[in-house]
Amino acid sequence: MNKTAIIYSFNTKKTGKVAERIKEAFNDDMVEMVNAEEINESLFMSFDQIIMGVPTWFDGELPNYWDEFVPALEDLDLSGKKIALYGLGDQKGYPENFLDGMGVMADILDSCSASLVGFTSVAGYEFESSLAVRGDQFAGLAIDYENQGSMNKERIAAWVESLRNEFS
Repeated sequence: MNKTAIIYSFNTKKTGKVAERIKEAFNDDMVEMVNAEEINESLFMSFDQIIMGVPTWFDGELPNYWDEFVPALEDLDLSGKKIALYGLGDQKGYPENFLDGMGVMADILDSCSASLVGFTSVAGYEFESSLAVRGDQFAGLAIDYENQGSMNKERIAAWVESLRNEFS
């Protein structure tokens, strides 16, 4: 049976709420919540499938807890590892770097040969630019609590349903 992790900082409120909703939508005891601030290489590699919560900080940066893990991550061979990202951003307050953190992480994972899954459409969002955009999709689930919080539940449910197929 495949072991799935949702990795996010336990100290983040909004990213944590999304993680809880994702776990609820999976309705699966095999989905484990993991604190990104305590992650290490062996724990990361112990999961078959990984969902990473990557909010964008400041002007398009990774949160410091992910930034600190990046050097270790870059040394891993993630071939065959299925990884899905969800990112939080503010498309109106920071339209020039909406979800850049998720895009930065996607680039790092690509360079480690991970199999990125869970891409979602950019339709329904208004922003100037984003490092998370791949063609006409985001490199994961795009969440904007500030401007589209009422759409979170529906977006999460649809995303988890697509992940069920991609993870199987």
